Amino acid sequence: MIIAISGAGGLIGKKLTAYFESKGHEVRRIPRIVAGTEPTKVAVSVAGAHVIINLAGAPIIGRWTVSYKKELLESRVVTTRKIVEAIGLNSEKPGLLISASAIGIYAPEKEQTEDNFSISDDYLGEICQAWENEARKAIPLTRVVIARFGVVLDSNGGALAKMLPVFRFGLGGKIASGRQGFSWIHISDLAEAMNFLIENKNLSGDFSFTAPGVTNNKGFTKTLAKVLKRPAFFTVPAFILKIVFGEGAIAVTGGQFAPPKHLLDAGYRFSFPDLESALKDLIYRK
Repeated sequence: MIIAISGAGGLIGKKLTAYFESKGHEVRRIPRIVAGTEPTKVAVSVAGAHVIINLAGAPIIGRWTVSYKKELLESRVVTTRKIVEAIGLNSEKPGLLISASAIGIYAPEKEQTEDNFSISDDYLGEICQAWENEARKAIPLTRVVIARFGVVLDSNGGALAKMLPVFRFGLGGKIASGRQGFSWIHISDLAEAMNFLIENKNLSGDFSFTAPGVTNNKGFTKTLAKVLKRPAFFTVPAFILKIVFGEGAIAVTGGQFAPPKHLLDAGYRFSFPDLESALKDLIYRK
């Protein structure tokens, strides 16, 4: 099977590349797509692919200046639009487009599932809506899955890798009130769930890529401290993050309670359904 991936150089892209190559599949890395990229060039890079996985997008955590907010939106929407256009240009269509999104589309209050949710009224919600709408334009052309990622846990990169040194020194703690939702997924489950959706050709639509063991920021902090056998008494005040990140602080101080209803309904069985087992595997795995 040929699997074409945009954003293959990121944390998730590297994991999926290694994972699918270990299964004997050919992984093709789609070159970076910008506003001026011709759809015909993208069409060449995805021609013959059986599956396209669209992961491209500028990092959410950062200071959201006016120009960076534009980059956050365009890096997702433009890339997705051109991939869909490329699918239309090729006579041989892929069997599946998996296009990334984020649980940031969900409002931060109470539990949100794919079947019953409110859309967040902040900029993250706006980005995710536009991002997903572009991907859905491929529905007449191929099977489409929208993968709404929660916090992806991997000790080799991402949020967890940044937090581990701080917690190991006993300087960890909750962010702001700690009551904000923390929906996460072990990176190995992310790869396995992707493969599950590829293999089950009857599945399409929206899927929250999160583990069943949804918690809040305080619960995550306590569990990580327990696994590391270190104290975690500190609190990072919201106003400090607001000073550092401006409007972008919402990416750190916000959060969603988003269990993986559609994955569970489809029969996917998580290797790491609870946070403690996931952290132990990531931190102490030999």
